[in-house]
Amino acid sequence: MIEVNNLIKTYKSGEESFNALDDISLKIDKGEFTAIMGPSGSGKSTLMNVLGCLDRVNSGKYTLNHKDVSNMTDGELATIRNKEIGFVFQAFNLLPRMNILENVELPMTYSGVPFKTRRERAMEALEKVGLKDRVTHRPNEISGGQKQRVAIARAIVNRPNVIMADEPTGNLDSKSSIEIMRIFQQLNDEGATVIMVTHEPEIAQHCKRIVSFRDGKIVEDMQVQNRILL
Repeated sequence: MIEVNNLIKTYKSGEESFNALDDISLKIDKGEFTAIMGPSGSGKSTLMNVLGCLDRVNSGKYTLNHKDVSNMTDGELATIRNKEIGFVFQAFNLLPRMNILENVELPMTYSGVPFKTRRERAMEALEKVGLKDRVTHRPNEISGGQKQRVAIARAIVNRPNVIMADEPTGNLDSKSSIEIMRIFQQLNDEGATVIMVTHEPEIAQHCKRIVSFRDGKIVEDMQVQNRILL
């Protein structure tokens, strides 16, 4: 599903430069559930931005679902993001003036999906995350955990090949975090490839694999022992 080879991403600070990604090579197969971990500044968020086609590298090759995206134009990358990737962010990124149903429909609006199909698929996605009875509520009328479930519904509504989640439990209490991880496990069991950035070891234990970063390099890549199943 995902393969990167010899990725280098360099940032400049004044006259100095440093490699946020330092010769990274990684392969993630279809159906994996992978946690990306590491301290602040380790490169994990930079990698997520590159994998999500939100940022480019200075050198290296990135193949997503058999497509070389390394040298695509901005327009081509936008199409890849919309069709291949579903994003879930720590801050939810819901539009406050839209109700929950309209928020979930948004990616399909950009894709030109007809109204009737949009509505059916949005309702199906909201049912999957347990929020079919909240469709007319606005984001400020629901809890943080429910907002993240809406964000997950929005991420899966275009039926992407990969779900990328950046600290999806970072703003949630323990109970809500468990609910969110249960949904991710369910989606993964149904065949979705899930990649999650997290700084919380207990959250990573719900995944199948942990890739650890430090100073722009992969320092450990292991299968999760004693995985927490929900």
